[in-house]
Amino acid sequence: MKWDRGDGFVADDDVARVDLEVVHGFISTSYWAPGISRELMQKAIDGSLNVGVYDAAGAQVGYARAATDRATFAWIADVFVLESHRGLGLGRFVVSTLLEHPELQGLRRLMLATADAHDLYRSYGFDDPADPSSLLVVQRDAASLYGQA
Repeated sequence: MKWDRGDGFVADDDVARVDLEVVHGFISTSYWAPGISRELMQKAIDGSLNVGVYDAAGAQVGYARAATDRATFAWIADVFVLESHRGLGLGRFVVSTLLEHPELQGLRRLMLATADAHDLYRSYGFDDPADPSSLLVVQRDAASLYGQA
């Protein structure tokens, strides 16, 4: 599916269009997955619902994915806009497009984690869990997982 913003930027959920070089290049230097391998990033892409943002020339400039069963639950992950394209509303475009995707409608729960974009996600209805004591996590050190230890 394609979404046209009307100003030369489009969003597309075609996994074949995802530019692994761009996505891996950004995610491997992120605070949440430093050093992730190309192979692991490709596996994450292959197992997710992906939305890429592309400029008028077709170059990928943004990305977001949902790890989801497409029935009850989705985890929103790896949201970014390249620094060269920030300030143009593309972060909102990619998040809106992903959250409005037909395969994510009617889910019981959507979740995400962020260190720096709470206000953005709150504007879409995300909030702190009503009872955080009900959530559990297995936290593994990304640096050791991705060979950076």
